[in-house]
Amino acid sequence: MTAKAKTPRRILLINGHPDPRPDRLCSALASAYAEGATAAGHRVRRVEVGGLDLPPISSQTDFMAEPSAVVAELQQALRDADHLVLIYPLWLGAPPAAFKAFLEQVFRYGVALSAPGAAKGLKGLLGGRSARVIVTMGMPAFIFRLVFFAHGLKCVSRGVLWISGFSPIRETAFGPAEGRDPGQRLQWLAKMRRLGAAAA
Repeated sequence: MTAKAKTPRRILLINGHPDPRPDRLCSALASAYAEGATAAGHRVRRVEVGGLDLPPISSQTDFMAEPSAVVAELQQALRDADHLVLIYPLWLGAPPAAFKAFLEQVFRYGVALSAPGAAKGLKGLLGGRSARVIVTMGMPAFIFRLVFFAHGLKCVSRGVLWISGFSPIRETAFGPAEGRDPGQRLQWLAKMRRLGAAAA
């Protein structure tokens, strides 16, 4: 039996796969993380990007505009969280368009970053929170890191979270996602449960 966490954390868990079916690897990883976290006494709020209808930002005016009610609720969930977990697949070397639109809509000025002119230089507004970024891919994870320098992961961990004030930010890469070894998938799910229990 998993021991209750000494200091329960508020976790915002985002499944960034555009296809939210539970048999998808990203969905299974998210479920395993949530199971481990909940069993350890943490509070988990899960968001399925595939169930949202968020258009990409198309102009600076859009980015500066008042968010919709759905986006405002997601932004409040982000503020309320102690720990953020982002899970998404690598598509053509980058996050899927639907997940990128989610990031553009939620991580706006006034929430993630100070508005231009509101502070000297760029200031992240989400300090005091930790994060983990998890990406799945068709290639082996070591190829992703050694050959492609993990760009499809760094664009989120550094280009979105780090500048917003998150620290520490931990990264995990799983691949090949379509491997035929069922034991490998079970190992990944077990790892996710351990990470969830530790809120890491």
